[in-house]
Amino acid sequence: MNVGFVGLGIMGRPMAKNLVNAGHRLTVYDLNKDAVADLAAAGAKAASGCAEAAAGNEVVITMVQNSPQVRAAVLGEGGVAQGATAGTVLIDMSSIDPTESRAIGAELGKMGIGMLDAPVSGGEPGAIAGTLSVMVGGKKEIFDKYYDLLMVMAGSVTYVGELGAGTVAKLANQIVVAANIAAVAEALTFAKKAGTDPQLVFQAIRGGLAGSAAMEAKAPMMLGGNFKPGFRVELHIKDLNNALNAAHVAGSHVPVTAFMMEVLQSLKADGMQADDHSGIVKYYEKLSHVKLAE
Repeated sequence: MNVGFVGLGIMGRPMAKNLVNAGHRLTVYDLNKDAVADLAAAGAKAASGCAEAAAGNEVVITMVQNSPQVRAAVLGEGGVAQGATAGTVLIDMSSIDPTESRAIGAELGKMGIGMLDAPVSGGEPGAIAGTLSVMVGGKKEIFDKYYDLLMVMAGSVTYVGELGAGTVAKLANQIVVAANIAAVAEALTFAKKAGTDPQLVFQAIRGGLAGSAAMEAKAPMMLGGNFKPGFRVELHIKDLNNALNAAHVAGSHVPVTAFMMEVLQSLKADGMQADDHSGIVKYYEKLSHVKLAE
């Protein structure tokens, strides 16, 4: 399949490589010329801009940071919409505000361009391994047509509903992940403060109802004092900001999300915005005057 791909960051680069390795013909663009050169060496065609990445391709994937970047890449000067033609489909795999997903989709619809919002979960390891969880919103017939393409990058691809539903699902995921990591951090900090080995507490509770994928991934990082991202604090702030905005539009009450935003903002204020979000434990360590990793 002829595919345009815009956004070759931590996630986008390995996702694009998986598509190339599966035999798809990619035209790629990113502001980072080294990332473009890396994909070109793997067999992709380099583009000089978003419009060129879209030209002649039946589907264009965007994987950029946030709502403003998606809007600029798609609808801005030299954007995807200027290179695409009627019948082209945009698959936005970025994690953005669902209100903006719907707005961008409405503008594209006037040009005869279809759209799916298909954000992912699984982080860089999942992107490299091609085992991401993809949550998709948009017309079901478009989803069905591109399901196999998405599965090249994923372990699971789930249709959630109309356009915007994929980003709603991703934000729901990020709410749960933030709260889960905080609960693990709070529990292990409590164990240490109470004079019990937090490593042994982790081993004792991981197999029970308290166990979770977040615990398995993040507790060892907390215990080892390893906060190399992963998924950066600043990106989780971005996602929770989008969640709060979307919740306010929908009239949904999200007090846990609001609290977690304050925790993450506290870490950012202490200069930890580039740490992995397992660094949430530092918030609890600071309050309790204790360190898990001595």
